[in-house]
Amino acid sequence: MVDKMSEMYRKVCKVLYFLVANRLPHSGSFGGGVSKRMRQFLIKRFVTFCGENVNPEPNAIFSRNLSIGRNSGIGPNSRVYGDISIGEDVMMGPDVVILTKHYETKDVTRSMMFQGFKEERPVVIKDDVWIGTRAIIMPGVTIGRGSIVGAGAVVTKDVPEYSIVGGVPAKVIGDRRTEA
Repeated sequence: MVDKMSEMYRKVCKVLYFLVANRLPHSGSFGGGVSKRMRQFLIKRFVTFCGENVNPEPNAIFSRNLSIGRNSGIGPNSRVYGDISIGEDVMMGPDVVILTKHYETKDVTRSMMFQGFKEERPVVIKDDVWIGTRAIIMPGVTIGRGSIVGAGAVVTKDVPEYSIVGGVPAKVIGDRRTEA
């Protein structure tokens, strides 16, 4: 009975998050502090793990199996689907997309629409990462500690720690440890 009640509570918090809190003002706007606290309260009750001072911005969509560390944010209008681990102190711009699976495409005799999905591949974002506006992170990628993902980048491969990546597909264009 306790498990059913806690599962029901989790579902109610998720519904309240997506129907009410997710539509409240941006954390930097007038009244945004209350909005931010309400989103924090609810997200902690239905995702896998949620650290302190997490900032999911309005219209951010994410799944229940999200793990997000303290002082991290999910940018406005971002889409974070699947088994994703976000470390501490991660900044995320607006409209970021993080995916953990793709459609199957191998059988050319059948429409891709009816081939189903490939196996899910989790995404890991380490601590102290900055993900720019409209970046796309593909399945199975790990973003190393202290890295910067440039706006509009499409990340298809692991990013070494303290790297700066950009482009389509994303390539290493700098290293934070050697930048002047």
